Amino acid sequence: MNSIHKATSLFITAVIATAAFVFCCPVNAVCAQSARANKGSTKAWKPPVVAHTNAGFDDFTVVMVGDILLHDGIEKCALREDGSYDFAEIFRHTKDEIEAADLAIVNQEVIIGGEDLHISGYPSFNAPYEIADDLAETGFDVICHATNHALDRGKKGIENCLMYWRDNYPQIRTVGIYDSTEESSEICIYEKDGYKIAVLNYTYGTNGIPLPKDMPYAVSLLQEDRVRDDLARAEKEADFTIVCPHWGTEYNLGVSAMQEKWAKIFADNGADLIIGTHPHVIEPLDTVKTDDGRSVPVYYSLGNYVNWTSGQGTGVANRMVGAMAVVTLVKDAAGNVTVDDYGVKPLVCHVESETDGATVYFLDDYTQAQSLLNEIRYRDGNFSYKYCVDLCYSIYDKSLWR
Repeated sequence: MNSIHKATSLFITAVIATAAFVFCCPVNAVCAQSARANKGSTKAWKPPVVAHTNAGFDDFTVVMVGDILLHDGIEKCALREDGSYDFAEIFRHTKDEIEAADLAIVNQEVIIGGEDLHISGYPSFNAPYEIADDLAETGFDVICHATNHALDRGKKGIENCLMYWRDNYPQIRTVGIYDSTEESSEICIYEKDGYKIAVLNYTYGTNGIPLPKDMPYAVSLLQEDRVRDDLARAEKEADFTIVCPHWGTEYNLGVSAMQEKWAKIFADNGADLIIGTHPHVIEPLDTVKTDDGRSVPVYYSLGNYVNWTSGQGTGVANRMVGAMAVVTLVKDAAGNVTVDDYGVKPLVCHVESETDGATVYFLDDYTQAQSLLNEIRYRDGNFSYKYCVDLCYSIYDKSLWR
């Protein structure tokens, strides 16, 4: 009897355990959905770990931030008594998210030509080498240099910038500027954990400054034949292609016809993700349909990451709000890489006239009290925490906030 009773007890226990497992599964699924819906959390939402048929490949995270725009005020905040610069404070509040990504991209708006070429802000920029040190320390993997300010210090600025990257951070990839024909003809392929990601970078122009006669390849321009050729090669050499165009209309919160035209060209020729910069304000996150039926996410503009604009009046506050693109990729057993999730983490640039007075916060971590100390209020009195939130709501659906 004791053995029968013991067997019966074990059977009942097994039934209860099985029922509990079946019952809890839907609850766990609902909790995951609830976490995704809770966009107001200061913690970044990440997709639940699921069993993709991906032959052992982990999900792959991509982040990108917008313009590193070093106006005179930003450089003064970074200047030290010995004449050196330290920009680390700018990145301190977003560094963890950048470091954690599998691929972190940034738009380095201004050329890094070093002090020999005279450090300056608007309108003709040149940054000290220390900004490169702090971009590397923050955890960026790919630096986009194709901007309208790429030639602000001419050929020498390009050469100094690339030499510093190569000599000090050979592991970091630069795109968009080149000092040799060979370099300009290569496709940037970033490889990690079984993923091969192509990153292409182009600008609409260079503020009327002509390309050096002996270096016509110095800056990647939006030229349709070149773009189509690069995308065709990326399609063969990589699993997934990201295009980072420097395009659009400055301070325009909408999307221009030029951006729509180029987004379609990129997508139809193989781009899988498009992340734009240049307008210095955030613009919509949308998708473009390709002729073969694919749906390609397009971040029309991430706005400024850091800046201290010299502008004055209504609308200047918009330039202090940026976004971090947050994208999750998955790879299946056949080797196909697709976008599993995409969204934004809104950002706010905070500036005060003191050492280390310039920094960037996630909007979720910013407060009304802090906004009252932001000296951009002297240039646009409309700036406030609520202003930043309302602006982000007007551009991004809350479902896209991460």
